[in-house]
Amino acid sequence: MKRLVVKVGSAVLTEQNRVARERMAALVELIAKVKQKGVDVILVSSGAVAAGYTICKLDKKVVANRQALASIGQPKLISMYQKKFERHEIVVSQILLTADDFDSRKRTWHAKCAVETLLKHGVVPIINENDVTATEELVFGDNDQLSAHVAHYFDADMLAILSDIDSYYDKDPNRYDDARPLKIVRQIPKEDLEAECTPNASFARGGIVTKLKAADFLLKRGGRMFLASGFDLKDAYAFLIEGRHEGGTLFLPR
Repeated sequence: MKRLVVKVGSAVLTEQNRVARERMAALVELIAKVKQKGVDVILVSSGAVAAGYTICKLDKKVVANRQALASIGQPKLISMYQKKFERHEIVVSQILLTADDFDSRKRTWHAKCAVETLLKHGVVPIINENDVTATEELVFGDNDQLSAHVAHYFDADMLAILSDIDSYYDKDPNRYDDARPLKIVRQIPKEDLEAECTPNASFARGGIVTKLKAADFLLKRGGRMFLASGFDLKDAYAFLIEGRHEGGTLFLPR
């Protein structure tokens, strides 16, 4: 593997209406170790709204307030990442994108050129959706979809989503005690892709459905995705560092 996109969501990065610093530090350490293996890493990170909320307690259910919180929180989030990556002597950059950036060949090409230049110099690009200016028609709505587009259009070998959801199960584990995790998936049932989104945290906007849609997007284009826990990174370490598939779900094209 030469290039990896890592996506981490708000459910992992936030705790009790604040940024979970220890989890962020653990994520950064994982990325640093992946880079030591000679792999380029692009990080797609949520958390701007949560970071903004620690400074300004606005009602995040109101769209204008979420935009304001994202604007306040984005520089704080990047600053926190900078400090943690600096301990590993890694430089980071910020890139804000919308769905419209992938609808225009010219804009996609310019974004890709910027990413290629950053990776060439060992920088970790940190990508987030531009929640401040994106309109309803041009918004992804969750970073799972964004990360899938980033992985495809920026030529990554794999997308790794580290989440509060540790695997894709054969049935809802919250409702069925006998639900079992699926280790390898090559096709996703239509009914699962069309199910209602059920985010598990106050700042989250996705849930398992958006992750399955991200996987489906990549599978249809010959891409690969790994879904594992972002709380306990042992499965991510085993797979991404040691090449062992212990836990988590690997989505592979047919």
